[in-house]
Amino acid sequence: MNPGIPSSFEDELRELRQRIQRLEEALARHKILDDRWLGEKQHGVNSPQPVVSQPVPPSGPIPLPSAPQVESNAAPPSLPNLQVEPQPERSLESRIGSQWFNRIGILAVLIGMACFLKLAIDNHWIGPLGRVLIGLLAGAALIVWSERFRARGYAAFSYSLKSIGSGTLYLSLWAAFSLYQLIPGSVAFVAMIAITAFNGYLSWVQDAELLAVYAIAGGFSTPMLVSTGENHEVALFSYMLLLDVAVLLLVALRPWSRLLFGAFVGTIFYVAGWAFSFYTHQQAAPTAFFIACFFLVFALAPRLIRLADFDEEIDPARYTSAWDKLATILLPILNAALGFMAFYQLLESTGAKWAQPWLAVLFAAFYLLLMRLPARGRWRSSPFLLSDLHLAAAVVFLTIAIPLQASGRWITVGWLAEGAALLWVASRTRSVLVRALAILCLALALVALVTLNPDASLRPFINQRFATWLCAITAFACVAFIASRALPEENRDPILQWPNIAAAAALLLNVLILAAISLEIHAYWWNHRWQGNLEDYNEYKMYAQFTYSAFFMAFGAILLALGFSRHSAFLRWQALILLAISIGKVFLVDVSELSQGYRILSFLGLGALLLGVSFVYQRDWFHLREHGGHAS
Repeated sequence: MNPGIPSSFEDELRELRQRIQRLEEALARHKILDDRWLGEKQHGVNSPQPVVSQPVPPSGPIPLPSAPQVESNAAPPSLPNLQVEPQPERSLESRIGSQWFNRIGILAVLIGMACFLKLAIDNHWIGPLGRVLIGLLAGAALIVWSERFRARGYAAFSYSLKSIGSGTLYLSLWAAFSLYQLIPGSVAFVAMIAITAFNGYLSWVQDAELLAVYAIAGGFSTPMLVSTGENHEVALFSYMLLLDVAVLLLVALRPWSRLLFGAFVGTIFYVAGWAFSFYTHQQAAPTAFFIACFFLVFALAPRLIRLADFDEEIDPARYTSAWDKLATILLPILNAALGFMAFYQLLESTGAKWAQPWLAVLFAAFYLLLMRLPARGRWRSSPFLLSDLHLAAAVVFLTIAIPLQASGRWITVGWLAEGAALLWVASRTRSVLVRALAILCLALALVALVTLNPDASLRPFINQRFATWLCAITAFACVAFIASRALPEENRDPILQWPNIAAAAALLLNVLILAAISLEIHAYWWNHRWQGNLEDYNEYKMYAQFTYSAFFMAFGAILLALGFSRHSAFLRWQALILLAISIGKVFLVDVSELSQGYRILSFLGLGALLLGVSFVYQRDWFHLREHGGHAS
């Protein structure tokens, strides 16, 4: 203990040092604090810690320093606010000089090498074997020479030299095979694979994403360089599959998600090019196998990509790059769409159209299974919106399966059942996404109800069209019931709130009932009164308009009674609006369309109904005034 210094002060100082040390270690783990600064601190250089001079043994009596007064209730010393200054963004001049000139230089050197080889060929300076050997030696020498620059800290320039050397090796092997026929295609193919594998290994060892990009570019260029214009499906797709798996391993070991897009684009390019040039329906089986393998690789890739290593308390979404987010959003969408289209076309070419709906069901089941896979080891949990995308894909494929399998009214019925079932699942899982998908599915069902409905029948209410409308009425009644029983929750979007969904479903339910019965009224009088002349048409209009008025009044009275009995202002307002429409129809339409007898009945019925409604409101039988004019 230092003389003259209270023990409480030393304890607080020791605790402060420990807290600063823990904070530095945490920042170092999060890669926020500069490693070089930490190294200097560990060697005692520019240490930011406060230095407390140790007491020197006195040779004689010396005055002791006065002890600082430390209050017992003083707050503990606050930690220093260690903020890392953001790295200055590179200027346009710096980017042009260090990046664009570098890439243009690589291209210029490769073009110069190609021109030199052409000049040597034209002037017969060296033979074919010598040209190839010079290219191979130059490429290997550039790769070896690049290591000297990397060791001196010029990593970007070293990778540029490696890319030039690799390109020279690829071109030399291509010339040996394609121009001079010095080696067979299989030898050139294996040699190019070796170059690609070597570059991939170096990128992993040296943690160089740029070098990995060069390796992938060279790997996808190889089939084009050694192509003979013949159909070698198994060899080509086996090589592409091996390359995609290698990319998958790289992105699982390093945070290089952008490599996935290069591999995906290259794979689509070769598969589409081969299909347009060589595919026949006799090759459906091996083609389906390879397409399934490609689809699985890129479907599983977003769950295997390596993100930055952070503590669980920190949200990794804040620290991942835009490529990581695209790999978990755009890539699954493109893979699902293109994979389904490829299998759909395969079934189309083989005449197995009956299996297309089951293909959509199989895709839906796959994405539901992908959501349920556990997160263990490298098998990471679904980041960002990936789980929601898998769920949306499953619902979309189920929705597609219905029109592929069914036709006509059954499409409407299928979408109605799917929408109601999804809304029930949303009420159980409290998933806003499932709720939105259910609403979209029900909207599709309404469109199909209007556009794909069968024609009217001579028998009113006992026909396919009314049965389809009855299915819609039942579905929206179920939706209103489910939404009214669902637990309320906070949601920013008012459209997706359960009370609003219940109100919209109840409103649509009444509209569907009005539309369905009105269609039956129209069909009945049209079939029984219209015979093709003007007198029959006038008679049809008279009977139809009177029936419309009677039905609107009766339905309005039923809604009003339900509103009173259930203390629902929402139902009562619907009834009043419907009665207002009936009033307008009687005074504007029935006066001119109906005969004198039906006109009298229409006015008497409307007047009696309105007087009864007025009497109920005036007597306040349902105690509406106690609730301020409305009920809960």
